[in-house]
This record gives sequence, structure tokens and C-alpha cells, in this order.
Amino acid sequence: MAEKKFGGSNKKSLPGRETGNRKKTVFKKDNEIKEKTSAKRSSLDRKSAPANGRMAKALRQGKTDTRRNDEVHAASRCPYFKKCGACQMIDTPYDKQLRQKHAHVKELLEPYTKVASFVGMEEPEHYRCKVHAVFTHDKKGNPLSGIYREGTHEVVPIDSCLLEDQKADAIIATIRGMLKSFKIKTYDEDNGFGLLRHVLIRIGKNTGEIMVVLVTVSPIFPSKNNFVKALRQAHPEITTIVLNVNDKQTSMILGDKEKPMYGPGFIYDICCGMKFKISPKSFYQVNPVQQEVLYNTAIEMAELKGDEVALDCYCGVGTIGIIASPHVKEVIGVELNKDAVKDANLNAKINNIDNITFYNNDATVFMQQMAASGDKVDVVFMDPPRAGSTPEFIESLKILSPKKVVYISCSPDSLARDLGILKKNGFKAEKAIPVDMFPFTRSIETVVLLTRT
Repeated sequence: MAEKKFGGSNKKSLPGRETGNRKKTVFKKDNEIKEKTSAKRSSLDRKSAPANGRMAKALRQGKTDTRRNDEVHAASRCPYFKKCGACQMIDTPYDKQLRQKHAHVKELLEPYTKVASFVGMEEPEHYRCKVHAVFTHDKKGNPLSGIYREGTHEVVPIDSCLLEDQKADAIIATIRGMLKSFKIKTYDEDNGFGLLRHVLIRIGKNTGEIMVVLVTVSPIFPSKNNFVKALRQAHPEITTIVLNVNDKQTSMILGDKEKPMYGPGFIYDICCGMKFKISPKSFYQVNPVQQEVLYNTAIEMAELKGDEVALDCYCGVGTIGIIASPHVKEVIGVELNKDAVKDANLNAKINNIDNITFYNNDATVFMQQMAASGDKVDVVFMDPPRAGSTPEFIESLKILSPKKVVYISCSPDSLARDLGILKKNGFKAEKAIPVDMFPFTRSIETVVLLTRT
């Protein structure tokens, strides 16, 4: 599945380490342990497809029509479009989507830098390799599965989705069809009765490995062995099945307790030639094709020569730092979530990376400590949450004074705000490249190179 650069030619991938599979991409930041079941199709991670501020407002006010004039009154190609609300641009021709998104980024960022062509996908459907389904039932007790209607906890029953991996949808449908014969009740949020709450499917795009996570309110799963056997007979491609227990009245999808029902309880995938372990709670981008494009773009922007010290802020499970490690002298990763730091160290070990060190600390505090100690870095990779960075972080960045900053953003609005603050603190935006991580939605990723003035 190749990427498409709107208005330009295909990008070339960086040379990277091969681990016996085709190169591909990984990672991101917010830890998914605290992910919430929202109406958006965010299969659990913050980058899934929530609206960008101004663009969302324009769409609501009708200023940015996402469909051609002759499509406004036509039936949607998605039968769930009016009920779901997650794919705001599902009936907009893909080239037009890219033009609209590019115009939005350009409007926000051109006061600071030129915006390059939008990097889209050659095949923009069924890109989501992480699929979440909430389970419920109708008035007669028949099991249903789907997603929450945007902004609510009302379940929209869905059999298949144009954005989701087709194997994942098929596995979910099989599980739904097995429940009655195994006398497994779906959970009822109103009265607290029932067993099965959610099903999460995670797929290693480049390894073919598949993980099924069954989220229940009890660690006791009736006829567990027979259920696993029946599911694997229907889908022998499944690599591992995990039972996750969430017995709390919460909007979080995953609970704290889990154990493998079959297999090791995790899968692997390949990103940019590096191998990454994916557990139920691990952060890993839902679009592995564009993920690789995104991180290759970030590393290419930095124009690394091999003698640099790189700081990976908000490093999560270490994806960017590990991918950058062959191209620099040393990588320092900083992440506040201790579980993500454990995963980052494990991923470095898996790939035999010995020039990277991860610290469990707040990135702002860590940079202040580095500056106070007289330590220096040459390049900073920053990949903050949707809300963007903070004035304190940028002040610390000013004190540390790296030669280059590569800012990976999932919100053009917060990015534009931060570029203004960075400019006042002595950094100049040199170029920006938007990447379409989430086709058919308003969500936009952008990579920006800044240099010290």
C-alpha cells in the first residue's frame, strides 16, 4: 500500500534495519491505559479522528462542504453515516479531502512557514489495524456490536466499516455470532448485568499477527477453552487471545487486570525496519502505512549526519527514538508514563539498540535539569498530545537551545499557536509537511522543522 503525495511525487523511505519483514512504521504518545470509550472512531488512541477546532466549526456551520454538490442529497456509500458521525468526509472524493485539509493547514501555518504538498494514501480505505467494538443487545436480548454514536453512549450496530481492517471486522462478527451458543450475555450499562463489554482487535500489518482482546466484567469466562477453540477454528490467523477484566463503572475500555487465554498475550509489528511489541494497552498508530510515512518524514527533515545527540520528548514506547537511533550518535527518550518507559526499554532490547536511554520523567522538568547541568542536544523530536505543548515546555526548550526541533502535531490549531510561541522564543519554522493519517475524517497530522535563530 503506497502513499500518495497530493500535488507531488511519492516519498522515498529512509534506509533502516530490516528484521526479516518488509519495513513499516510504529508509535505515538498518549498512553492508552487511560483511553476512553468515545463516540469518535478513536479505537483507543488520541489520534484517531477527532475534529480540528476551526475546521470542525466550519463544517458545522456549512462553510466547508465535505461532499460534491451532486452528492449532498444522495445516499451515503456508508450505511451508518447518519448514525455514526465518525467519518465526516466519507462521501467526499479523496483528492477533494486532501485539498480541503491542505487549505485548512495552509491558512493556519502560512504566517510561519510554507506548507508542502499533502501526503495522502494510494489506498485510503480499511487502514485501521486497531479496531474496537462495544457489545450490547437489543430488547429481545440478541447480541449487537458496534461503536458509540458521536458524543453519546448510544451504540450504533455495525457489521463492517470502510475504515477498519476487514479481518478485524470478520473476527468481531464471528464473536458476536458465537455468544448465544456459549450462553454469554453482553454487558448492560444501565443495570450492570452481563459479561462481555468490548472486543479489541490489534493487527500487525507487516507481520500478519493478530491479537483479540475480550473485555469482560469478570475473570471467569464460561467454557473458556471451547470458546477459544471455536474462535480459532473460524480464524486460524489469530495469534493470541487476551482476557481483560474491567469491572468498574467507567468510560475506560480496558481494565487493569488481564491474562492470555491463548498465545503469549502480545503481538509484534515492523515499523521502518524496527520490531515493536504490541500489548493490549500499548500505544501504536492505527494506520501503519502512514505511520511509517510520518516518521520517515520527521527523520528526513532533521537531516541527521550521524554525530548528533537527539532528545525524543513525549517518547511513549520509544518508536521515534528507536527509528532514529541508526542515524545519530545518541538518543535520549523522556516519557512520564512508567509503563510506556518499560515498553520502550524492551523495544530497544528487541532491536539490539545500544545508543538509546529512556527516562521516566516530565519532559519539561527533564530539559530544565539538562540545561542546569550544562548538557546539550542537537535535535529535539517533540510529539505532544492534541492540546499541543505548554509555555513551560517551550521555555525549557529555549534554555536547552537545540539547533533543530522536529515538531509532530495532530492538531493544526494547537500547532499554529505553538509556532507563534516558539517564534517569540528564538525558533524559526522552516517547512511543514501535512500527512493524511486518517482519511475520510477531519484529523490532520503535520510535521514541522524549526531551527534556532
